[in-house]
Amino acid sequence: MGEETECCRTKGPGYETPLKAMSGPKEALLYVTCVYTGREKPDFLATVDVDPNSPTYSKVIHRLSMPYVGDELHHSGWNACSSCHGDPSADRRFLILPSLVSGRVYVIDTQKNPKAPSLQKVVQPEDIVKNTGLAYPHTSHCLASGDIMISCLGDKDGNAKGNGFLLLDSEFNVKGRWEKPGHSPMFGYDFWYQPRHKTMISSSWGAPVAFTKGFDLQHVTDGLYGRHLHVYSWPDGELKQTLDLGDTGLIPLETRFLHDPSKDTGYVGCALTSNMVRFFKTKDGSWSHEVAISVKPLKVQNWILPEMPGLITDFLISLDDRFLYFANWLHGDVRQYNIEDPKNPVLVGQVWVGGLIQKGSPVVAMTEDGKTWQSDVPEIQGHRLRGGPQMIQLSLDGKRLYVTNSLFSAWDRQFYPELLEKGSHMLQIDVNTEEGGLKTNPNFFVDFGAEPDGPSLAHEMRYPGGDCTSDIWT
Repeated sequence: MGEETECCRTKGPGYETPLKAMSGPKEALLYVTCVYTGREKPDFLATVDVDPNSPTYSKVIHRLSMPYVGDELHHSGWNACSSCHGDPSADRRFLILPSLVSGRVYVIDTQKNPKAPSLQKVVQPEDIVKNTGLAYPHTSHCLASGDIMISCLGDKDGNAKGNGFLLLDSEFNVKGRWEKPGHSPMFGYDFWYQPRHKTMISSSWGAPVAFTKGFDLQHVTDGLYGRHLHVYSWPDGELKQTLDLGDTGLIPLETRFLHDPSKDTGYVGCALTSNMVRFFKTKDGSWSHEVAISVKPLKVQNWILPEMPGLITDFLISLDDRFLYFANWLHGDVRQYNIEDPKNPVLVGQVWVGGLIQKGSPVVAMTEDGKTWQSDVPEIQGHRLRGGPQMIQLSLDGKRLYVTNSLFSAWDRQFYPELLEKGSHMLQIDVNTEEGGLKTNPNFFVDFGAEPDGPSLAHEMRYPGGDCTSDIWT
């Protein structure tokens, strides 16, 4: 898929620079993790045809079922990416699928038949717990060394203090923990490393014993959710600094540096307070943070609380570092910001593709003067859009944004029970990369409610040739 496969190749996987990646081939397939919940059916990896010239465009063309039930497939990553570009022996072949609830890690071969991937190996939770004490695996990134690093959110009992970072070797054997003893973070979730600055930064969701049961605001008060960023030395694994984001940074989730490996700044999306926080290196070499974007909560009627946060979940940055995109899962909008000045993002695009306040919903938003309003959400191919935008993925050229709408099955059940009854879906949003602007593509709609074994929940998406949320440059 745009990468050399000949035996005599002189470069490794991915691209030399982020800007060169933007000139890579147009995506034809997407791999999507899908969850069955409430049914004795295994989760699966869907292959979706995203080639508009194909007769099966906007269709699921293959489903690889996992061999176990109750995994909760969530995020995914590659065994090799652009961080290994200088290694001709490295090959982007295997997709890594951590199972957030069961603790298994699946290794999927996408090279034999890219349209119909196959199961290569299962790393069992007992092996992980025995060798590391870790459980609840989440984010997976490949390392230039050939190892694979996976953030784990707790111990086998769901306690946050047992969290840390799992290392698998290039044969997918458990190697141990990445961080030094005594240097585990307070909470775990996402992470991103910037080798030229010898730094890795990780974020904080919460204790699995809390979030696996659904969201309870009391658990925030009880200290079962995070509000910190953890700054590590890279690749040494020494915790150098902990940034307390305070009340403006509750539940910091996805974490991204700018793609340019020389840059010493990035962002983290703080879900509960719906702020995009920028982190950056200071003159003395330490790291600091500031709120860069704030999504104000909406005053609402007919909901569980008088105010509704946007709940920023996923976000990403275009490969040229010009635009930042994020989803407000509860409000229902996807936003595009120009971040050419990283300190002062400018809103340049917004589109409503679901949410709790769309027309037809019992929940209504209120303006300052007491008037009520609801968002206009388009139907796509006759389908009313369910749930709210959650995971997003951007094409290499930055012109197409793909969106799914499941967050985590326990939270889906709580906030969008319709998703469990009717399944989730996948959309494509066309992006104006000149001036900014977002518009839904009326020709693209993947209905995961129409699956052969019943409605399923679609989560993260990956291109076979790499993308802006899996590839890291060194």
